[in-house]
Amino acid sequence: MKSALVVWGGLELHEPEKGAHVVREILAAEGFRVTVTDDYTALGGAEVGGYDLIVPQVTGGELDRENSIRLCAAIEAGTGLAGFHHGLATSFPGNPRMRFLGGCTFATHPGDIITYRVDPKVKDDPVMQGIASFEHTSEQYYMHVDPTVRVLATTTFSGEHAFWKKGVEMPVVYKSAYGHGRVFYSALGHKPAELDKPEIRTILTRGLLWAAR
Repeated sequence: MKSALVVWGGLELHEPEKGAHVVREILAAEGFRVTVTDDYTALGGAEVGGYDLIVPQVTGGELDRENSIRLCAAIEAGTGLAGFHHGLATSFPGNPRMRFLGGCTFATHPGDIITYRVDPKVKDDPVMQGIASFEHTSEQYYMHVDPTVRVLATTTFSGEHAFWKKGVEMPVVYKSAYGHGRVFYSALGHKPAELDKPEIRTILTRGLLWAAR
């Protein structure tokens, strides 16, 4: 049986505990043994390298140097890492190891809650297979993204809310690697209820399973 660690916390606006349990339900349905906690130090605990997948659901917060080092070492050795929306993009923003590990850093979301399109870029990838372009109403994340990630889907900024960014094509779903560990990220899912949307839930479920060792 594969195992996963889901750690939640930070800005309550994102309903992190509820989101963590949505992830738990998804993974449990796939046969995972899932540990859910609000203790950030679990990310660098003595057993962290034994998990097949780690999913931070944290906005902001701090993770100390030693726990950061142990987390990075576990991923580098083969444990998978995955996150959605605030998880990875906003987790422990002042921590350079986490920025390097996750591959993205949240900058802003012009217009706040708006309607935008998500466009698959790699339609033959198992994560995106069968998913067509779709509209979504939520925060359209503008991020700084590691250029080495494999982009699976993008969103294009209209310029309505930041005219100088018109036409920017921003990664919204990607795969990456950290050493021997697989890294998956989807910017979709500002609120846990958004994960009920079939396209978003399918992308997340497939991404979680792909990232797991």
